[in-house]
Amino acid sequence: MSFDTIAVVDWSARGAPSPAKPAADAIWIGVARDGAVSCHYHRTRAAATAALAALFEAERAAGRRVLAGFDFPFAYPRGFARALTGGDDPLAVWSALAGRIADGPDNRNNRFAAAAALNDLFPGIGPFWGCPAGFSDPRLPQKGSARHGHGLPEKRGCEARARGAQPCWKLYTTGSVGSQALLGLPRLQALRDRFGPDLAVRPFEEQDAPIVLAELFPSLVAGAVADLAEPGEIRDRAQVRVLAGALAALDPGHLDRMTREGDAEEGWILGLGHEAALAAAARRAAPARAPVLPPRLSDDCFAMPQGVDWVPVDDALAKLRDGLHPVTGTERLATAAAAGRVLAEDVSARRSNPPRPNAAVDGYGFAHAATGAGVQRLPLVAGRAAAGQPHPGAVPAGQAIRILTGAILPAGVDTVVLEEDTALDGGTVVFDGPVKPFANTRKAGEDVAEGALALPAGHRLRAPDMALLSALGIAEVTARRPLRVAVLSTGDEIVDTPAKPALPHQIWDANRPMLLALARGWGCEAVDLGHAPDDAARIARRLDAGARRADVILTSGGASAGDEDHVSALLRRRGRLTSWRIAVKPGRPLALAVWRGVPVFGLPGNPVAALVCALVFARPALSLMAGAGWVEPRRFTVPAAFSKRKKPGRREYLRARLTPDGAAEVFRSEGSGRISGLAWATGLVELPDGAVEVTPGSPVAYIPYSAFDLV
Repeated sequence: MSFDTIAVVDWSARGAPSPAKPAADAIWIGVARDGAVSCHYHRTRAAATAALAALFEAERAAGRRVLAGFDFPFAYPRGFARALTGGDDPLAVWSALAGRIADGPDNRNNRFAAAAALNDLFPGIGPFWGCPAGFSDPRLPQKGSARHGHGLPEKRGCEARARGAQPCWKLYTTGSVGSQALLGLPRLQALRDRFGPDLAVRPFEEQDAPIVLAELFPSLVAGAVADLAEPGEIRDRAQVRVLAGALAALDPGHLDRMTREGDAEEGWILGLGHEAALAAAARRAAPARAPVLPPRLSDDCFAMPQGVDWVPVDDALAKLRDGLHPVTGTERLATAAAAGRVLAEDVSARRSNPPRPNAAVDGYGFAHAATGAGVQRLPLVAGRAAAGQPHPGAVPAGQAIRILTGAILPAGVDTVVLEEDTALDGGTVVFDGPVKPFANTRKAGEDVAEGALALPAGHRLRAPDMALLSALGIAEVTARRPLRVAVLSTGDEIVDTPAKPALPHQIWDANRPMLLALARGWGCEAVDLGHAPDDAARIARRLDAGARRADVILTSGGASAGDEDHVSALLRRRGRLTSWRIAVKPGRPLALAVWRGVPVFGLPGNPVAALVCALVFARPALSLMAGAGWVEPRRFTVPAAFSKRKKPGRREYLRARLTPDGAAEVFRSEGSGRISGLAWATGLVELPDGAVEVTPGSPVAYIPYSAFDLV
C-alpha cells in the first residue's frame, strides 16, 4: 500500500494566535505530493484543523491516499488509559479528552485546568506538571520534582528510545509536548468523527483507509534538517519540509510497514529505528524541495531563420510544433479521479466487453440448429436468465428459455427471438421461422476484446472515456500531471481587480481572468502571478516566481517594441527573446521567450488580440507541452452573412457567430478594443493570407470556440 500525499504537522499549544508574519513556535504544515513540497503557516489550531480537513477532503475526492503525521504523542504511558476510560484503548482517551478540553478559535483554552482535574484520577501528586505562575491549583505542580506517588511511568517505551524526547506529562516551558497532546488529540478526534471509516490511526488501527494519521518526532532527522535548511529558514518550517520530503521519498512498502509498528496501548513514533533510512531519503528528496522543474527548453527553440521579418501564421505554428515537447511528469491515480487528465501510457482492456455472449433484447433464447422454417413451437425450461442473474443450467436443444436484455446466454443458447414476435401457448413459446442464427445477441468482446487497446497515450480523458475504462475494469491509469500555466498582466494603466476603483486613465484587468479561465478550461493548473506595473525589477520577480511554480508563462501587455513595452525589453535583456511579428490580425506582436528554462508567451495587451493569439498559438502549444499532442482546430465551411474586402499579407480572424440558417455573421466592428465582441461571438471566421473579397453567400472558414476547447 502506498501514499500519494504526505502531510507533516508541527503543532503548537499557544494560548493566543501566532503572529501574522510567519514565525517559530506556531503551526507549520508541510505537504509533499508529485515530487514537490509546499509549506503552510497557520496562526491557530482551528485554522490548521480546517486546512487539514480541506486537504483530506480534496485528496479523498481525487482518489489519492494521505499520510498525515503530527509531532505530539498519540498515547500516554501504560496505565493512563485505564484510569481515564476504564480500558486500555488509546483512542478512547482521544474521545475522553475531547470532552474535557475547551479550545477556542482564538487559541484560548483550559489545558491547565483540565490537566489538574486529570491528576485527580491518580494518587499522590501528578503525573501532569508545569503551568504559568499565574495559574494556582495545588493539583498541578509547577515543577516535575514536586510530583510523587501517582504510579505512572515517566515515559512511554518509544520515548525512552528516542533521544531528546520529552515526557508527555510536561505542560509548560521548552519541550512541553504534554500541552500539544492535550490540545492536539481532541482536534484529531474531530477529524476522526468527520471522516469515519475513511480515516485510520496507526498503529492502533490496521485498515487501509484513504487517510492515515501517525505520530512523528522531527528530531529523528535533526541532522538532515540542519544540513538542508535554507538560509534564514524558520526551523519549524524546515522540519516539516524536510521530513515530508523524506517520507515521500521512502519506498512505499517500507513506509507502510513503518506505520504499522508499535505498541497497541502506548503507540509509536513513526520512523523510530529507521533514522538512517529517513535521513538518506531526506537527502534524496532535497532537490525536490521546491516544485519539480519540468524538462527545460533550449534557449534557441523559438529562433526564426535570419532575414525572416513577417512570419506567416502557418510558419509560426510549425516552428512552435517543432520547438516544443511534453514537459509534465506522470503519476498513477484512480480512474475515478482521472477525468480531464492526459494518459501517459496506452490503456488495454482488462477483460472483454461484453465479457460473455448476452441477449440484446427481451425475448426467448434457444439453439438455432434446432429450429427451421415455418411455425416453431419450443417448450420453455423452468426459470429465466436476466442481467446479473444468470441461468445456472443448460438449455436442451429444441427447448427455449425466457431471457432479458443483458443476460448472459445460458449454455445451449445462441439465438434470441424478440418478445414482440412470439406468443405463449401454456409452457410453449411460438414464433415464425426461420430466425437468423445469432439474432438479437451480442458476442463476447464485440465492443472491446480483452487485451485490446482501449485508449492511447496522449488521450485526454472525457466523461465517455470514464465509462469505457470502468466497463473494462480499469481501476487505475498512468496519467500526466496537469500542465502548470502561470498568467501575468503588466502595465501602469491596469487595475488588477474590479473590486478596486479605477481612475479615468486606468482600466480594469480583463486579460488575466480571461487567460486563467482559458488555462483551467484546457485542463491546466492555473497559477495567478497577479499584475505588475511597468517596472522591470517587479516584472522580473513575477517571472522568477512563474519559473519556479509553472511549466509555461503567459503574459499580456508590453510585448511589442515601443518605449513602454517593458516585458519584451526585459526578456530580451535577461532571457532569450524572439520577437515574432506574426502576419495576423488582430495580434501581430507575439513575444516568444525562455525565462530560466520556462517558455514565455508574451501576448498582446489588447484583450481581443490576446484571446485570438492565445487560441491560435497558445492552445496547440500548451496541448503539446501537456502531453496531449498538437491539436488543430476543426474548421467548417459555411456561407458568409457579411461583406468584406481584404488585402493580401495577413491572416485575419473575425469575431463571428452562426445565424439560425447556419451562415456566419461577424461583429459590427473589427476594432480591437471592442471586448464585447468576444462575448457576442461563438467562434471566429478565418480569412486566408491572400487577398479575398467576401460577399453574402461566399464560403468562409468558421471555427467555433468549442474547436479551441473554449468552454
